Amino acid sequence: MIMAEGGGTMIDFKQFYTDDEVIRLAQDLVRIPSHKYIEDRESRVAEYIYDYCADAGFEVTMETVEGKRRNVIAVLRGTGGGRDLILNGHTDTVPPYDMTIDPFCAEIKDGFLWGRGANDMKGALACMITAMLAIKRSGIKLRGDIIFTAAVGEEEKSDGTEHFVMNGGTGDGAIVGEPSNYGYALGHRGLEWLEIRIHGKTAHGGIPELGINAISKAAKVINAIEEQIVPKLAERQNEYMGPSVMNFGTIEGGTQPSTVADFCSIKMDRRYVPGETVESVIKEYEDVLNGIAADDPDFRAEIIRMENGLMNHYDHAPLIAQPESDIAICSGNILAEKLGHAPEIARRRGWTDAGVLSTYGKIPTVVLGPGDLSFSHAVDERIPVCDLVEFVDIYANIAAEFCR
Repeated sequence: MIMAEGGGTMIDFKQFYTDDEVIRLAQDLVRIPSHKYIEDRESRVAEYIYDYCADAGFEVTMETVEGKRRNVIAVLRGTGGGRDLILNGHTDTVPPYDMTIDPFCAEIKDGFLWGRGANDMKGALACMITAMLAIKRSGIKLRGDIIFTAAVGEEEKSDGTEHFVMNGGTGDGAIVGEPSNYGYALGHRGLEWLEIRIHGKTAHGGIPELGINAISKAAKVINAIEEQIVPKLAERQNEYMGPSVMNFGTIEGGTQPSTVADFCSIKMDRRYVPGETVESVIKEYEDVLNGIAADDPDFRAEIIRMENGLMNHYDHAPLIAQPESDIAICSGNILAEKLGHAPEIARRRGWTDAGVLSTYGKIPTVVLGPGDLSFSHAVDERIPVCDLVEFVDIYANIAAEFCR
């Protein structure tokens, strides 16, 4: 592991905050629903965070992203001349769906805080805010600024972090607080949702020869993709991301058993690595479709980028690993000192707003946060209470080292 010059003993920031303080803040955030089926979505939790940060004495503003949906930007201003650090988290959650616990009770039981968003990622928001508060109370004067961004919409279009970057939000390094189980990620794959639409011709099930069965044609498509594309993906390895991968997520077609299906849709999730682009990914599938069409005059199909998988202006680009960056070195050193051994670098994690910050904001970024990724979006979502307490200290020490 690369060690930063001048790395030293961690500061004991725990004397400047209490366990109850960060736990209560996380509970309060979980108790405010902020998913896509709530009116004005993240607006209430944004207002809560704004008031909390204002009461804490931070410079705090709101950025309108859409209607009442707003980012909250809180700044702990440095004395000048240091590196500026962005602490980024999202205020939206996935809906509760069929959760087996009360999604908004925020109960503390068996060493966990339970509820929707506890792990992904209101726990991290609470840790980041409390870390800034602990630094402020400590009286330590950092040269650089700490810029906390509570962004809307990561679970869908990432419109909050996109808005932050497009409106000039920047820093010398960034931490995205997605759960990382005391490790961290330097890179992750880009993301595309694609749909292949196969068109056939309807006919009565008693005379199927008069129709063109789109479901049968879809079977050709799946077989061809598995034979021609999938083996190539495993060969496209990235040290910090793992291989390119794809998944057939849904297939839908036809109207009833006695009618030849005149339409079939295949929807796919495609994760790509540097060296691939959105254009090259789509072209691979187009080549497969064109090859089938060349041998089958009845085959008609098209591939499209799914609307609900698109951002407003950017692509869901990869987080490009920068292991030599100051934020990567600093984060690794603080984690190593905290754990007593080198932290694990995650190489196969899901997409995050770090892709926006690094690719479009040109900000070296790591993914590092409390909780375990396996608890995210779960029917019994939860976060270890001990993680909430420890990550305040981790974030505060990274900020103190980086911004000085």
